Amino acid sequence: MSENNYEQHGQQGPIASGGAPRREGWEREVLEKLAFATLAEQRSRRRWNIFFRFMTLGVIALGIWMTFGMTNKEDQVVGPHTALIEIDGTIESGTPGAADAVIPALNRAYSDANAVGIVLRINSPGGSPVQAGIINDEIQRLRKEFPKKPLYVVVDEICASGGYYIAAAADKIFVNKASIVGSIGVLMEGFGFTGLMDKVGVERRLMTAGENKGFMDPFSPQSTKQKTFAQDMLNEVHQQFIDVVRQGRGNRLKETPETFSGLFWSGSKSVEMGLADGFGTVDSVARDELKAEDIIDYTQHEGLSERLLKKFGGAVGTAVMASISSSSGKPSLR
Repeated sequence: MSENNYEQHGQQGPIASGGAPRREGWEREVLEKLAFATLAEQRSRRRWNIFFRFMTLGVIALGIWMTFGMTNKEDQVVGPHTALIEIDGTIESGTPGAADAVIPALNRAYSDANAVGIVLRINSPGGSPVQAGIINDEIQRLRKEFPKKPLYVVVDEICASGGYYIAAAADKIFVNKASIVGSIGVLMEGFGFTGLMDKVGVERRLMTAGENKGFMDPFSPQSTKQKTFAQDMLNEVHQQFIDVVRQGRGNRLKETPETFSGLFWSGSKSVEMGLADGFGTVDSVARDELKAEDIIDYTQHEGLSERLLKKFGGAVGTAVMASISSSSGKPSLR
């Protein structure tokens, strides 16, 4: 390049490989853009970090509020009201229908002077005769201690076996015309694999001390003596159930040979048979029978920690234990 050409382009700086001259200070502009982009990214990241921190704090606060901050509904109402207690599902130890969950709610409802009466809403196919019997006994005790405070049962979908064992203790039982009611009987279930084991060629090696210690073992044959013993025990528990129903229903019960056979009936038929007193819902019973339309739930609900424990493993252990105990030969009101 000649000196003249260099002088002509000297004011614009060197010529780029593409032929276009580069502006002075372009490096600075690039650095500024990079710096601003970095700052913008940092601000965005900081905003998202703050957002997620607030979200985390919100979830923690909600959990604390659900666990400790929620007050019982009965504490929020002053004045006459109907106390509601629900039994939903099987009546077994460790479930919401167990005695240690239902009885504290019953005691709170009866001891509250503002509760003019109790409605026990039952939706259960039955369960343990022990748990149902404990609840029945406690209801009878509380009715004697608080004779002016009635307890009514309202049947939802089903009130059978252990559910009806509890319901029989009530002053009155109300149903829907399509509810399932009854099944006043006892069963003991299990399996026997002795024939299959003989075909496969498997030998059961069970050692016991006591000739009946292996009673109800599904891999061992069952003797006539053991069958008779089991049937006698079932008959004994069944008679306890019958006595509870007769005591609770009294002259209202229109007893037939089928009443205690284990059959179940519609709500309409149960009223005809004297197993129930009439048709009604929680709202109608609170309004028409107790004259207290404000309904307060006294049911002992699980807290957040219990629900999380069950969700993340507690239910697995319960299922395993239920599977193990299903072949143990325990009487069941189902």
